[in-house]
Amino acid sequence: MQGSKLTVIAAVVALLAVAPTWAADVPDHVTLAAVQELVRGNGDEVPTLDPSYSSDTASSRVISDMFEGLVTQSPEGEIIPALATHWETSADGKVYTFHLRDNIRWSNGEPIVAMDFEYSFKRVIDPHKATPYSWYYSTAHILNADKISKGQLSPDKLGVKALDTKTLQITLDRPVPYLVKMLTHDSTFPVYRPAIETYGDAWTKPENIVTSSAYKLTHWTLNERIVLERNPTYWNNDKTVIEQVTYLPIADLTAEYNRFRTGEIDITSSFPLEQYNAIKKQRADELLTMPSLGTYYYLFNVHQKPFDDPRVRKALAYAIDRDIVTKAILGQGQVPAYGVTPPSVDGFEAPVLAWGELSQKARNKQAKALLVEAGYGPSKPLSFELVYNTSESHKKLAIVMSSMWNKTLGAKVDLANQEWKTFLQKLGQQDFSVARYAWMGDYNEASTFLSYFESTGMNYARWSDAAYDDAMKQAIQAPTDAVRNQYYQQAERIFADAMPAIPLYHYTRSVLKNTKVGGYSTTNASEPRYTRDLYMKK
Repeated sequence: MQGSKLTVIAAVVALLAVAPTWAADVPDHVTLAAVQELVRGNGDEVPTLDPSYSSDTASSRVISDMFEGLVTQSPEGEIIPALATHWETSADGKVYTFHLRDNIRWSNGEPIVAMDFEYSFKRVIDPHKATPYSWYYSTAHILNADKISKGQLSPDKLGVKALDTKTLQITLDRPVPYLVKMLTHDSTFPVYRPAIETYGDAWTKPENIVTSSAYKLTHWTLNERIVLERNPTYWNNDKTVIEQVTYLPIADLTAEYNRFRTGEIDITSSFPLEQYNAIKKQRADELLTMPSLGTYYYLFNVHQKPFDDPRVRKALAYAIDRDIVTKAILGQGQVPAYGVTPPSVDGFEAPVLAWGELSQKARNKQAKALLVEAGYGPSKPLSFELVYNTSESHKKLAIVMSSMWNKTLGAKVDLANQEWKTFLQKLGQQDFSVARYAWMGDYNEASTFLSYFESTGMNYARWSDAAYDDAMKQAIQAPTDAVRNQYYQQAERIFADAMPAIPLYHYTRSVLKNTKVGGYSTTNASEPRYTRDLYMKK
């Protein structure tokens, strides 16, 4: 009977969550501008606008303005209902039943139904579709997801089922206490089946795309701009204020900053590191620095010599002076990283890692000893290529890394940069030795960072460790948050001992924002800043 009470409580809590305001919440004293148009810098050109294939921040920013799922985030990062109004959880925590809104429609006017979700989930998990986030469903423990992704079962066996047009049921193979948080990710958004079946890969072109959220695509010129306009069929359109948003793909941060200074851009993706101090003095009212759910890495291809040897990997990790990186090079409040999970994650308490407690002098000494032990030295120097996606900030850090490794270890490092889409393809094909990488949390819980390195995770390093996997398995079954955190700490220690990637620093997020843009949260550590929450002041 206690289980039944918990089920009712879950439903009531979900219903109460309807209370927060979605979309733009304009204070009474604010006078809105006559023209509600916004221009956002977006860093790289987006590789895709298909939610099922989204795996990068640039794509996700645009996709999240056009599509949404069962739940979404409030401006402050709270999980709130979106296309669903409420949900119930079974007594054993394995079955979630979501109830869809009555008035939800695609941008072409057709109703959004539970069958759209079922189709979309099964599209993502289909191994023949080669979607980058199929692993996410295994991490969420959706019933049969792991076997389907391995080709052992057909996609129709996935534990996602439309009970009727307004009711969707998600069945898990074990309870996942943070499942609802996971449903804010692009890969869980419904997509419009008729458009995909009619146009194939061309369904995301402006003339073909059908969307579900506040905006629809009207223009997309590669490497120039993406333009979205307000979607009048969106269920919450009455509370949307911005009429048009333009995304500019500008990888050169200096060029992006110059266009912000001329008034062409309202919100940047970032800004040039070397100009931070000047910007802080000259544009203090436009500079925003916020907490962030992100960790900057250098990934190893652990199946390629010499990086199949953890001694080599640890030597390179130890030989980096993170205080120089975070204070002298970056200087925006970034935190030196010795583990996977950022300190900004809700409820996470990091373990004490021995190598992180050492002085840099002691770390350098251990790094030299590890490399000698692995067979490298003056007569046989370590030599490899470090690849990064095109960006002045990534280039600057890569130069610093190569200098530190050469000075401390005598390593010879060749630097190579690649355009973002090519870079992602190379990572997926494991065509790299050492690669710059970053992971931005998909939701605010430690598992979003730690599950990445599970054997079933996205894990471009293709590292696999049974003890690590078991710690994560135990974490998800833990009876309390405190016990779960103990298993997360265990996973962090296993990672530190194997070092399949070098954690360099934990992000803060810094952008430049036109002071006339309202509704932009400065406290939410999660990445999304949906355009539907924003407005232009007079």
